[in-house]
Formats: sequence, structure tokens, C-alpha cells
Amino acid sequence: MWKYRFGTFILLVVAVFIGFFVYTTELPVEVASVSTTTPPIVAQSKYAFKLGLDLKSGSHLVYKADTSSLSGGDVSGAMASLREVIERRVNLFGVSEPLVQAERGGVLGGGEDRLIVELPGITDLNEAIKLIGATPTLEFKLQRPDEAIAPVLDVQKKVYDALKSGNSNPDLTPEEKKLLAEDLYEATGLTGKYLKKAELSFNQTTRQPEVLLHFESDGEKLFAQITKENVGRVLAIFLDNQIISQPVIREEIRNGTAQISGSFTPTEARDLVRNLNYGALPVPIALASTQTVGASLGDEATTAGVRAGLWSFAIIGIFLVLWYRLPGLLATLALAIYVVLNLALFKLIPVTLTAAGIGAFILSIGMDVDANILIFERMKEELRKGRVLSDAIQEGFHRAWTSIRDSNTSSIITAVILYYF
Repeated sequence: MWKYRFGTFILLVVAVFIGFFVYTTELPVEVASVSTTTPPIVAQSKYAFKLGLDLKSGSHLVYKADTSSLSGGDVSGAMASLREVIERRVNLFGVSEPLVQAERGGVLGGGEDRLIVELPGITDLNEAIKLIGATPTLEFKLQRPDEAIAPVLDVQKKVYDALKSGNSNPDLTPEEKKLLAEDLYEATGLTGKYLKKAELSFNQTTRQPEVLLHFESDGEKLFAQITKENVGRVLAIFLDNQIISQPVIREEIRNGTAQISGSFTPTEARDLVRNLNYGALPVPIALASTQTVGASLGDEATTAGVRAGLWSFAIIGIFLVLWYRLPGLLATLALAIYVVLNLALFKLIPVTLTAAGIGAFILSIGMDVDANILIFERMKEELRKGRVLSDAIQEGFHRAWTSIRDSNTSSIITAVILYYF
């Protein structure tokens, strides 16, 4: 018996230390100031709870990604690349604990593909949108052959001449209207998602600024193939659907480096390099919805969640003690250890706590005593049969085990499925 008592004592001591860790890591920490005349800086422990946007102030932005030009197998890769690019851009601005999440349009790929961006501490929506910025979409397109674009250019000239003469509604044949709608450029599949980095350089002869683009391995192979198969053709470079350069392919380029030259000022070239290095988007995005959570609303949600948890624990504990007496008291103590261990895990993993997460945790407190209740009821049945207490305890555990095992197994299966989706 002393072995069980010693093990129980060790367990309680460890639980107390863990509880002390959970409590103290929520207290503000004073960091020594750089000067004796200024007050110390109050900071938060690195193990403090990470709160979701609904529990503290911040902005929630939802962007719709246009993946219509991609085949089904390329969408997942493009969305993953999009998430990485936006996350890199947000991190450059020093936002604390940002969340950037790509959301596919349904399990089977239907519906909209969306990008969700949460920026804690940013309550100015205009500022939040500015942080995401007009990150450029970069595309390389081949100009169609001269014989294919000549009729289109003729129609465009006809429309231009009509507009110049004051005729805003030129008379076009159905064939001319069809030609006018045609694109003069063909997609190559080479986009900003293959970009490794961009850098600023200056032409040694003209001293004009140029932008050098370096592609990663897959982009290097694709660029080499495009330049090899299309020598003599124009490979137009589009930034946000606007042509910024139309170089002619002179030879196959195998080193994976493209050069953008044009009427750039040094400032414009520098800004272009900066924006491309922040991330050229693999697919276009459009702002679909915005939401701001104020500091007071977040504090209210946090306070309400904590209060609900304390009330739930207290009422469950009172019920257990009143109904089962000493076993109920021990179950309440075990429940307290369960709460402390989970809160410590939330800090160490760490888990981002949201209002829904707190609600789920409170629900789990009630579910956690399920096993205790099953055991206690079996024990009461054995005691009514005349068994001594030690035998009733052993038989109660034995008879309740299968139900406990099955119920927890079903919970684990459900949790795995929820986590997967």
C-alpha cells in the first residue's frame, strides 16, 4: 500500500509544480529598462497562452484566389505557394503571431479557393490591407506569330481611328469583334511561383537600371525549354496583367536568369525588386471580406470563457462530492490535475486558444469525469452485492474498463477526422 501512497504523493507534487508553471507564466514580466530614468518594460512570458483573434484585437481578412486558369492538380500547389508568399510578406512587417491559412473550396475541390489572413493587434483595416499590399503577379507570355496578330492589329487600328474621329461606337463585323477579343499573347506556365529572387543591377553600357530574375530549379528548366523552342519570338513580361518588358528571345537561356529592362527609374526598379522579393503571387487574389475585433470585445470573450470554465469545474466538483462523497472528492482532485496538465500542454505546444477552443476544453472537463462515474456506479453495484470495499473497487474498474475503452476510442476517431479536415 505504501507504494501506491508514495506514487500518489509524487503525482500530486508534480501537479502542483505544473500548476505553478501555468500560473506564473501568465504574470507580466518586468524587463530592465535601458535607462535608470525610465520605468521598466512590462512584457509577457514566452509561455503565455496564445490567444486567437476572437479573444484579442486584430483584423481578419479573407481573400478569394482566382485559380480558374489552373488544372485541378496544380491548385493545391499554387495555394500552398500563395500562403507562403503572403506569410513571408506579413512577417516582414513584424506583426506578432500572424495566421495565414489557405482554404480549398470544399473537400472535392468545388467552390471558392480562399486565403485567410489574421493580424493580431492590427485594428485599422486600411493598415491591415496595406500590409498585404498589391503584391505583384508575375507572368511570362509568348507573343503570337505575326500572321496571327496582324488581323487583330488591323481591327485595333480601325477602332482607334474611329475613336479619334469622335465615333465612340465603330461599326464592326462579328468577325472583327471576335478578333478584337482575342489575346495577343500565349500563356507559358512560367509565373512568379517559380521565382527564387530578384535583384537590381545597372547596364554596363547605358547605366540604365535593370531587374534580374533568378528562377528556382523547376522554373529554370521551364525557362530553358521556353527559350529553346521559341528563339526569335517576343517573350513579354507581365506584372499585374500589365506589360513591363517585351524582350526578344535570342538564344536558349539555361542559367535560369531573366533580365527585365525598360524605362525604369532607379527608384521604380528598386521598388519592383522589393515587391518581387516580398513575393510574386502565383495566382491573383481579391479581397472578399474583412472583420475587425476590438480590444474590449476580445477581453470580454476571454473573461467570459474563463468564468464559464471556473463555474463548470466548481459545479462538476460539487456534484461529484455530494453524490459519491470521498470517491467524488478524489475524482475532483484528478479532474484538477487533468485541467492543469492540459493548460500546460496548451502553453508548451503551443495551442492558439479561441472562443470555440475554450468551449471545447470546458466540454472536455465534463467528459473527463465520465470514466469516474462509470467506475463509481459499478463499485456501488458491487457494494450492494455485499463485496468488501477493496474487491468492489477492483471489480468496478474491471467492469467499467470496456465501456471506457470504447467511448474513448470513438472520441479519438472523431478527433482524428476533425483534425484531418
